Amino acid sequence: MRDASPLSGTPGLSLRDVMECEPLSGGTYNTLFRVVLRDGRRWVIKLPPSDGAGTTMAYEYDLLHGEAVFYAAAAPLGLPIPVVLHAEVEGDPGIVSCLVMTERPGTPWHLVDGDLRADERRALREELGGIAARLHGVSGDAFGYPAQPFGAPSHSWREAFTGMLEGALDDAVRYGARLPRSVETVRAALASAAYALDEVDRPALVHFDLWQGNVLLTGEPGARRIGGVIDGERMFWGDPLAEFVSLALFGDIEQDRDFLAGYAAAGGEARFTGPARLRLALYRCYLYLIMLVEAVPRRYGPAELDRTWRTAGKHFAAAVDEAGRG
Repeated sequence: MRDASPLSGTPGLSLRDVMECEPLSGGTYNTLFRVVLRDGRRWVIKLPPSDGAGTTMAYEYDLLHGEAVFYAAAAPLGLPIPVVLHAEVEGDPGIVSCLVMTERPGTPWHLVDGDLRADERRALREELGGIAARLHGVSGDAFGYPAQPFGAPSHSWREAFTGMLEGALDDAVRYGARLPRSVETVRAALASAAYALDEVDRPALVHFDLWQGNVLLTGEPGARRIGGVIDGERMFWGDPLAEFVSLALFGDIEQDRDFLAGYAAAGGEARFTGPARLRLALYRCYLYLIMLVEAVPRRYGPAELDRTWRTAGKHFAAAVDEAGRG
């Protein structure tokens, strides 16, 4: 065992029960460890950054609380998600300082995507569509992030999303982030398209980080299935359409017929009307803005900064322009 410190405070666990405890790579915010017990159980432990606000954006306040809420809300669906075993809460008003959950089996999709056959990829996209639709069938009591980084919960999606986007813009100013469109231009685009947000009247469960790295695949080549949907820490209660941005990162979900077929078969409704496309543009603004701003506190190197600018920067500018024509 290389590090026992993440295990302190975990109820019902003795160090004698532990065979392995090793750090996991791949995370960009929290610190992760894999724990293997003598009886074969495999756990994942998440710890927030030790320097707190020094590397965070406003929406990242108490992210582990949001992850615990996500898994608890999705648990009755029987989906391949982790089970939360313990959440350590510290301080006042109470921040989740450690999250212990079961490990899901599989390999991140993006690591094997090049090896998938066309028919296998289509089946997986359809399966993922069904999972997303079932998640979106879960409703919350109010809109926004469970940890309430932008104030009290809202019963208006326009109000909640405006606060989320404004929070990211404030971070852009605070960190001096390089943006291809000015903060004022983004605010003007939001004002042009905000009326479309009023169509959303139900706070749905939204993962908001369903890129391939957070979807685990199991099985033999040619017969792979989804073995895990993980990292629900960036979840919020909001518009199901917002999910489609990370599901088609830098792409167009309307062209993903297999995903949409699985989504519809599981009861999901995706109607790409004019207002819906405006909302999608706003959600792209939000996600790509986060990607551009977080490069500063994460201290990206020159190569990663350039890659982020060429991808997120390009698509952020296009999304702002599209929303501004609303």
